Amino acid sequence: MKNKKLFRLFFFVLVLTVVSCTNDADNSFKLLQKVIETTARGNTQTYVYAYNGSQIVSIDGTQERTDFTYTDGLISKMMNLNKTNQLLETIEYSYLKGKLVSVFSKGNYKIKYTHNADKTVSFEKFTLGSGNVEVKDYHGTLLLSNGNLIKEERIYDNSLAGVESKYSISFDYDAKKNPFFNIVGFKELLNQNEKISINNNVISTVITSTTINSQITSSATTYKNAFTYDLENYPKERVSESTPLANGFVGYLKVEYFY
Repeated sequence: MKNKKLFRLFFFVLVLTVVSCTNDADNSFKLLQKVIETTARGNTQTYVYAYNGSQIVSIDGTQERTDFTYTDGLISKMMNLNKTNQLLETIEYSYLKGKLVSVFSKGNYKIKYTHNADKTVSFEKFTLGSGNVEVKDYHGTLLLSNGNLIKEERIYDNSLAGVESKYSISFDYDAKKNPFFNIVGFKELLNQNEKISINNNVISTVITSTTINSQITSSATTYKNAFTYDLENYPKERVSESTPLANGFVGYLKVEYFY
């Protein structure tokens, strides 16, 4: 009987230890330190992340650097500079009660956001002309669910008469961790697409359709990502056989994450 009691006590302690270790792993907190992107041709881009606590200070890339400014714990400015410290672009973020209401890039564009009662977010995108005159490019809706951006829909406002042009992109997720999500204020940046979501993006489907005189033409492209993870469910590597690249071309891309 005594041996049985000892065995039960040992088993109980063992279970508690396993559960405790599991919870520690699930609750682990990591900040992204470096990203290396490699294309099919072997071209690489390296990005180094610097922080003040959990607030991001800069992302230093192979060709450009982005510096960040915070106001009241929210990202209020991003400055993009080339490697000779020449300013390329300044993006300003404005908030109302902690929610993003506008993104402003002087001389380039402006995005206005409205947070709706049904938890969708409506937006309008404007091109800024001379004197920052606003010309509406498109408007649309962001759909979020459980902390993830799952769909963006756009209707273009600069189409020809009789032509309705639409764009839609949907995101499917796994249950793993997004390497950007622990950065303070990053999840409020609605113009950062799936980077604002809690989980990693696995599949993105882009659908475009155009209506001309009631004739509907459409096309769909699916971009698939394959992830590998560390023991704390943070991604170590993402491989995309087909993905939109910065130069506009679609191709293979491998992304390595370091913490």
